[in-house]
Amino acid sequence: MTYFFEGVLKNNHPYRIRRLATEDITEALSLQDIVVQTLENKDILQPLSYEEFRYITDDNGILIGAFADQKLIAFRALLIPPVDEEEHLGLDIGLRDVELQYVIYQEISNVHPGYLGNRLQQQLAKLIMQELKKQDQSFKYVCATVMPFNIPSLKDKLGQGMLIAALKEKYEGRLRYIFYKRLDFDHSFDWSQTKELPMGDIKGQQDLLQKGWRGFKMEKRGEEYIVIFGK
Repeated sequence: MTYFFEGVLKNNHPYRIRRLATEDITEALSLQDIVVQTLENKDILQPLSYEEFRYITDDNGILIGAFADQKLIAFRALLIPPVDEEEHLGLDIGLRDVELQYVIYQEISNVHPGYLGNRLQQQLAKLIMQELKKQDQSFKYVCATVMPFNIPSLKDKLGQGMLIAALKEKYEGRLRYIFYKRLDFDHSFDWSQTKELPMGDIKGQQDLLQKGWRGFKMEKRGEEYIVIFGK
């Protein structure tokens, strides 16, 4: 197996990152089960099945993992969605059918509870996007979904410069923010207007997003999380 990154954990133990293949799926499923068991709200995570992992490893995306102490401690996935999918996230961000072939999804990201606090999620996010650039496909958009109040994942997406384009039900009625980012050029936004809404104000956020506003920042004020939108 070829590892393309080496790092050191806070406990001074080394870790290494490589692409995962079909033979790694069983270990990824075991780690996923461990992560799910630690969640107070199981709806936060949409677990992948063996078949879904296999779809990714069969050249329909990228799956990378971090190894330490002789085991898989974290993994992250990108998935190329079928363009005929009715639930395609490209449609949720306003793309036309002909543009859906240029969309890739940031899929599941798991870190073993015993290795939290090592910035593994951020490191894997950076590295998997670098791996994507090495491929021949010309993707223009990356999309992802995150449940409101899943604060670590919201920080992860916003920290990558992704924007909230929609807030709607996905995955059989589960409420999700729809994130996206353009990949074909580097850009920063100079918002002429901004508005702030509590994360719990679902209807208010949906109304703003439908009017073309985009969520770009999140702040905690006291015990409340605020989402900041720009236009």
